[in-house]
Amino acid sequence: MTNPTQSNESPADARARMTTAEATVATLIAHGIETIYALPGVHNDPLFDALFGAADRIRTIHTRHEQGAAYMALGAALATAKPQAYAVVPGPGLLNSAAALLTAYGMNAPVLALIGQISQSAIGRGLGHLHEIRDQRGIIERLVDFCARIRQPGDAAGLVAQAVLAMRTGRPGPAVLECAMDVWGRGAPIAVAAPLPVPQPTMDEEAIRDAARRLAAAKCPLIVAGGGAQDASAEVTELSRLLQAPVRAYRRGRGVLDSRDSLSVTLPLGRELWGEADVVLAVGTRLFYGFTQWGIDPELAIIRVDADPEEPERFAPPAAALIGDAGPILRRLIDSLSSHHRPSRRAEMQGRQAEMRGRLNKLAPQIGFLDAIRAELPEDGIFVDEVTQIGFAARLLLPVYKPRTFLSPGYQDNLGWGFATALGAQHARRDVPVLSISGDGGFLFTSNELATAVRHRIPLTVVVFNDGAFGNVRRIQEEHYGNRMIANDLANPDFVRYGQSFGVEAERAGNPQELRAALKRAFKRRDGPTLIEVPLGPMPSPWEFIHMPRVRGIR
Repeated sequence: MTNPTQSNESPADARARMTTAEATVATLIAHGIETIYALPGVHNDPLFDALFGAADRIRTIHTRHEQGAAYMALGAALATAKPQAYAVVPGPGLLNSAAALLTAYGMNAPVLALIGQISQSAIGRGLGHLHEIRDQRGIIERLVDFCARIRQPGDAAGLVAQAVLAMRTGRPGPAVLECAMDVWGRGAPIAVAAPLPVPQPTMDEEAIRDAARRLAAAKCPLIVAGGGAQDASAEVTELSRLLQAPVRAYRRGRGVLDSRDSLSVTLPLGRELWGEADVVLAVGTRLFYGFTQWGIDPELAIIRVDADPEEPERFAPPAAALIGDAGPILRRLIDSLSSHHRPSRRAEMQGRQAEMRGRLNKLAPQIGFLDAIRAELPEDGIFVDEVTQIGFAARLLLPVYKPRTFLSPGYQDNLGWGFATALGAQHARRDVPVLSISGDGGFLFTSNELATAVRHRIPLTVVVFNDGAFGNVRRIQEEHYGNRMIANDLANPDFVRYGQSFGVEAERAGNPQELRAALKRAFKRRDGPTLIEVPLGPMPSPWEFIHMPRVRGIR
């Protein structure tokens, strides 16, 4: 592959003869993308040849299934906040990766998918070519905000630049570029496109002043932090201190405020505080629970901080809408409130936290395992949850100390996302331990990627909590359908021997103490994966602490 940056000209001006694939790869590199997660196939052969030619500048991590490639890119994006890329063939390859794309959209994750296509002249004709799918682009457009087809070599660099810009502008999210198999290999003189500047929305100074006045006058302010607050942790922390405002976080917002801060609360205590609040500052969150379950009324003023201008009025018009990146907006609010001082609520909040923890002790079996995990996972280690009983409890109870160290699947909450996503997070963040928890049901969605972990020496630790069932389905059938059991029992392998068959270090832990010892050993291994199986029975239900009744008037 010719490297255009060897010229004395800037990359944007230098032209060299490249294929479409080479131009795409060179532009990915120019945009800071260091890895592509991929599963090869005939539609993308020239792309993989271009990746071979650039192997000293961009790594190719090949997986055993398209969903593994896409979830790995998602995990890397969530762990780093940087755009990540994956490549798969069209038709079944695209569809196999679609759940991860859908999740990336729901989680506002900057994932770029490079999707192959049949020959350009045959697209849309329904001739029955290998992997042909009717209206592939139409399907993709329902999953992402930005989608385009590379139709000729000269389009490649500019479209990559536009796709990366789209993923970083306004509400972040995934993008897709598709390219026909006979276009990837075509050549032309091409200039590699430099990153495009990200437009910054003009701050609405009057809206900021109004928001600052409301917060200063609030008697019971509450901050709600979502995934859009992850990169504004310092500002949220300072605002919380100035206002003595509790910060409620759940799933995507965990870690924005250190759990050791007495003002850091999760869902159950957050609901109580929602009922008392007169002003809520919502930072990068849909406020789904507040609007759909807990209720609003005229006595509650909501201030929205959102990157997407369409978001603030989706449920109901807010008292103030601040559009743009959370960090700069919150910094302006801090400047306006810098002389504002309130009496400490530490003693009050410690008491309320203790009372709530007493109620949550109903989940003692889950707490025992979570305490073992927290004791061994470093403060900056990354925890990836799953749709499993330990995962549900972790969203309420696991202390989280830093941003981007608690990865949770957002509103898709899709079973089986966790292991491959954690694998991508660990690959992108080899400097810290990453822990994936799975149930026996979810783990087998992508457990074949143990082969990828071994092949690429990715030091992920996965804990498989094995209760022999789709446990949540079983509980629902017990409690709400008269114990009429159907389709919830599972036939499982011996997970320790299963892991060992891949060459994975694997062991079994029978209780929290044994799990802690196993984790201590696992986190010391940095040259490959570890699997720990934890057999267990049914666990106490967490749902009374998640789906809670209304505390405010009818909206």
